[in-house]
Amino acid sequence: MHFEYQVEGGDFTNAGTTSSIVKKMMKQLGIDPSIVKRTVVALYEAEVNIVAHAFRGTITVDLEENSIYIKLQDEGPGIPDINQAMQKGFSTASPKVREMGFGAGMGLPNMQSNSDKLVVNSQVGVGTTIEITNYY
Repeated sequence: MHFEYQVEGGDFTNAGTTSSIVKKMMKQLGIDPSIVKRTVVALYEAEVNIVAHAFRGTITVDLEENSIYIKLQDEGPGIPDINQAMQKGFSTASPKVREMGFGAGMGLPNMQSNSDKLVVNSQVGVGTTIEITNYY
């Protein structure tokens, strides 16, 4: 099954909508709850990063027989130093985003710890692509 969702930067009202839809689908398919939880945590963190940092983004979800593959592509400022961004607590979130309770610097580390495979590619001034794969 293949699904595609659009995410708008700055739209905190709908942040997490895609994660909720994917969670519901995975539960309906009877996927192990621990895999559902890990996948939804990783996806939510990535989805919120689009909302908090980018202008817009696209999330594609491919549910296969034994895996889920999620690709998030955004148009935004990009990540200048991915290794630094992977460090717990590092954040480039604006004060406004932090005031809303986001931007604690745990997004990428949480994605990594909740993914069987995580690939992050970014180009400054263009955007970021994140690929999350979990197996079940």
